Amino acid sequence: MSVGPRIAVAVVTMGTRPEEVDALLASVAKQDVAPERIVIVGNGCPLPEFAERLGLPGEVTAIEVDENLGCPGGRNVALRRLREFGDVDIVVELDDDGLLIDPDVLRTVRDLYAVDPRLGIVGFRIADENGETQRRHVPRLGAKDPLRGGEVTCFLGGGHALSMEMLAQTGDWPAEFFFAHEETDLAWRAADAGWTIRYEPQLLLQHPKTSPARHAIYYRVTARNRVWLVRRRLPLPLIPVHLAVWIALTLVRTRSVGGLRAWFGGFVEGLRASAGERRPMRWKTVWRLTRLGRPPVI
Repeated sequence: MSVGPRIAVAVVTMGTRPEEVDALLASVAKQDVAPERIVIVGNGCPLPEFAERLGLPGEVTAIEVDENLGCPGGRNVALRRLREFGDVDIVVELDDDGLLIDPDVLRTVRDLYAVDPRLGIVGFRIADENGETQRRHVPRLGAKDPLRGGEVTCFLGGGHALSMEMLAQTGDWPAEFFFAHEETDLAWRAADAGWTIRYEPQLLLQHPKTSPARHAIYYRVTARNRVWLVRRRLPLPLIPVHLAVWIALTLVRTRSVGGLRAWFGGFVEGLRASAGERRPMRWKTVWRLTRLGRPPVI
C-alpha cells in the first residue's frame, strides 16, 4: 500500500527509439518507490510488449494512436487514460530518450508533493551523459548554475511531474501547439491559478545533448506558437512588447536565412490562425512572474 501521493509515469514515443525506451522504462523499474501505473503512448506507431519483458512494476497500459499528435497531444492521451483510472495524484512525464540515473527520483517527487498541497509542477534537471546541463535547460533567465533549485516560472518538458488536481483546474496540454512552447502555456496557467512551480536539480534525467533546431519544423512552429502563446495568455498591453522583444532576439540569434524565412512564415501564421481560447493571466500573476525573475515580456 502506497504512502503519500500516488504516482504514475507517462512516456510518449514515436517508435523511433526502441532501445532508449527500453532503457528508460528499465530505469523506472529500478526506482525504490514503484509507480502505481505506467502509461506508454505510441504516437502514430505500434508498441511492443513492455511489462513482462522488462519486469515493470505497477499497472502498465500501452496506448496506440493512429497519428502523431505531437508531444502535448500524446501526453494528453496518457492524462485522459489516467483520469479514467482515477487512482493517481501525480504524473511524471519523461522523454522517451531520457534515463533516470538515481533510484530515488519517484520517492523524492512523492515527498515534495506530500509536504506542499499547492505544488503544481516539479521540473527535473536535464544533463547529458557527461553531466553537463545546457544553458537553455536552466529554467531561469540568465541563470548559469543548474544546481540552484527553488521556485521558478517555467519548466522543462523532458522530465517533470504534474499534479492531477492542478490539471483538473488548469486544463491539460495545448495539443494544437504540437511542439514548442507548450510548457510555457501550461506554466502560465498554473501560476495564474495559484500553483507553485519548482525546479529540483536533484531530480536528474539524463538526456542526450541536442539542439531543438534538429526538428524540420522548428523555426516555423516555434514562431507560430510564440504568437499563439501571447495571444492566449498575456494581457493585451503586453502582447506587442513581448513579440517585439522576440523578433529582435530572433534577428540577432538566427544565422540561417532559411531559418529566418521559416520563422517569419510561422509568425504570420500565428497572427492569422486561431490561437484557441483566450484566457489572459491576471496582472497579479504578471507581477509574481516578474518578481521570480522571468517577466512575461521576455
